[in-house]
Amino acid sequence: MDHHISDGENADIDWNTDDELEIQNIGPTSCTTLVTRDAQAIISNGEASSSAGSSNSNLVQHFLGMGFSERLVIQAIKENVEGDTESILETLLTHSALDNSPEEHNSCDLSYHQQEQCVNNDELSSDYDESLLEELSESDSWSWSDSETENGDSLLKHEKPISDLISMGFTVEEALSAMERCGPDASIAELTDMIYAAQMAKADTVFFEEEKPKNSCGLTAKQKRKLYALEARKKKKQKGPLTEEEEVIRLPNPMIGYGIPSESSVTPPHRELAAAAIGPPYFYYENVALTPKGVWDTISRFLYDVQPEFVDSKYFCAAARKRGYVHNLPIHNRFPILPLPPRTIHDAIPLTKRWWPEWDTRVKLNCLQTVYASAKLTDRIRKALEKCGDYPSLEVQKYVMDQCRKWNLVWVGKNKVAPLEPDEVEMLLGFPQNHTRGGGISRTDRYKSLGNSFQVDTVAYHLSVLKDLYPNGINVLSLFSGIGGAEVALHRLKIPLKNVVSVEISEANRDIVRSWWEQTRQTGNLVHLSDVRQLDGGQLEEFIKSFGGFDLIVGGSPCNNLTGSNRVSRDGLEGEHSSLFFHYFDILNMVKDIMKVKN
Repeated sequence: MDHHISDGENADIDWNTDDELEIQNIGPTSCTTLVTRDAQAIISNGEASSSAGSSNSNLVQHFLGMGFSERLVIQAIKENVEGDTESILETLLTHSALDNSPEEHNSCDLSYHQQEQCVNNDELSSDYDESLLEELSESDSWSWSDSETENGDSLLKHEKPISDLISMGFTVEEALSAMERCGPDASIAELTDMIYAAQMAKADTVFFEEEKPKNSCGLTAKQKRKLYALEARKKKKQKGPLTEEEEVIRLPNPMIGYGIPSESSVTPPHRELAAAAIGPPYFYYENVALTPKGVWDTISRFLYDVQPEFVDSKYFCAAARKRGYVHNLPIHNRFPILPLPPRTIHDAIPLTKRWWPEWDTRVKLNCLQTVYASAKLTDRIRKALEKCGDYPSLEVQKYVMDQCRKWNLVWVGKNKVAPLEPDEVEMLLGFPQNHTRGGGISRTDRYKSLGNSFQVDTVAYHLSVLKDLYPNGINVLSLFSGIGGAEVALHRLKIPLKNVVSVEISEANRDIVRSWWEQTRQTGNLVHLSDVRQLDGGQLEEFIKSFGGFDLIVGGSPCNNLTGSNRVSRDGLEGEHSSLFFHYFDILNMVKDIMKVKN
């Protein structure tokens, strides 16, 4: 996708993982809430209140913005004189359950997406997460059973036991499954006994697996999102910081997904999709493979329980790129783009072979990043090698190799290493020559845009199954388009692009895609939008009415809060930028619903 940090020594980055730090340059969303109380306006913008300036005023403003009534907020603050927000919220939730009068649903209530934007992006409070269950009953009915739905029962009747079970450490799936089995009037003791019985019998996996389709696919998009946020915050509070061993998921080795061009499987791969996942429309979602534990489970749960296909692009080109892909595309009869790209460093950059020392045993480059090594570093390496003469010591060799692997340095002369040029990165990623060059984009921005892009050959191999399905052309909704990796892949597969709606926050990236569109003489229609957060159902309905529907919804949301290199804000899908994944899901869900109605 988009932007990162500049050149230099980058001493503040922990490079202990082999994945890259990819920063999406999206500023925090600001939202101003105006609440009138006792003829006094309280205005908030993620900062302190401008009214009296007191801490109590700030707290009142905070909880009013969450939808609680003024009476309950003032009462809760009085009962918690120390001003601890979590204690105040617990009191508010208790009083709300005991005193569920019409006053509680006052005019200060915000819609879910408004509340999401008003949350402080730098410090997502547990207060916000714990209030999510209240909102589930505001506009969506909760389908515990047909009879209850017919009687008009809402989640309000059931939210307390669910919240209590999650607070005790049980997952949303466990709470929902126990409630479904024991009935909506079951006590907490009965519900916990049901869960513990399954666990003691070592049957929890089977027990909850069979309930999963009902509890996951049966919920609305809004309900899924809120339940996930509540569960994630509860787990974080209970467990504390994750250890390195707990933090990263275990990935398959070799990372070849359902197969790669150079390897023919004796047993054809097989998978089954839930009914809700079957296309068209087809969807294709990408992100870094090395995420905090549980992230891919959540992504899969939201995307109709489709399991990710993990693939390392080192099997397609001369550089590693470990990615997960969740999609509902067919997995048979794939084919690669021809001619096949070079798959070793020397084949890809042959001029380096002359200067390559025998003690540098690299055959592949590491993951192509959004940053590059400084001139000071390459000069330091040159001086260290020159001091050693023709035979550097093992200590010097180790130092040089560590830096070469970290920064993907290649040999360009005797004792001289250098970072890859942007043109070389374009070639390794499968883009046409000069794809990101010119048009006012700087060298640094070229690295940023390329470092956040798809590896075209890998993506094209997966998308190749669409060629026979859409011989006359395809309609694409491209979210988080970046520099158009999916569009380039489809073009190289010779699949005509009839209509492409490209949504990308970076103006520089949009210019790159527009320039490529013109240079390749595309005959279809290209529509550019700037922000997925502003794409609504009305716009989608207009596009679908005009195009006849989308055939493919493709994208990869920012991975800033997922990558192993980001030790500052590796907050998973709760992070400021990576939480944009939920907009991908929301948009996909809206497209499917609109197209279902029209069909």
